[in-house]
Amino acid sequence: MDRLRRTLRDERGLSALETAIILIAFVVVAAVFAFSMLSAGMFSTERSKEAIYASLEEVRGSMQLRGSVIVTATTTGAEGTIAGVIFTVRNVAGGGSIDLTDSSGNHQVVLNYRDDDQVVSDIDWHVNWLGSADGDTLLEDGELAEIRVSGLENALEPDLGVNTSFVIEVQPPKGAVLALERTTPPYIDSVMDLH
Repeated sequence: MDRLRRTLRDERGLSALETAIILIAFVVVAAVFAFSMLSAGMFSTERSKEAIYASLEEVRGSMQLRGSVIVTATTTGAEGTIAGVIFTVRNVAGGGSIDLTDSSGNHQVVLNYRDDDQVVSDIDWHVNWLGSADGDTLLEDGELAEIRVSGLENALEPDLGVNTSFVIEVQPPKGAVLALERTTPPYIDSVMDLH
């Protein structure tokens, strides 16, 4: 009986085999864990890269105001009415080109108007190219585009009159929205510069 107990306690042959199996199991588990961690890291890195490129594309498509905001009036005086707004825009430094019209003549850039009494989406506007424009409809680096908003007296209810704060938002297809916030003076002339 002692001999049998000694034989059962002697695990020299089994310990090497068990150690090898456990070692292989640890290596397999570690390899699977490392693969999942690397895959997750690669996936998140790719998503971060896409977000950075999308952000850069948004910034590159932005416009900025160049000069003053000019308003024209149909009636003048203390009860005057603003009929149009004129302002000049250009690309930001290093920005990409912005399509001001598409092939069918519909505007890609949308202008919205708002004041304390109303919000008017997609107001009518036209573009005049200034300086060294190359003849296409793209606002490119070094070009200036004069935006003319006309017919406000027909589009707004109530009309844009004296002492009124208003905002015109220029929304390009890509890039930041350019918000022009101005206040009309207490007396309206036929043409005014709203700094």
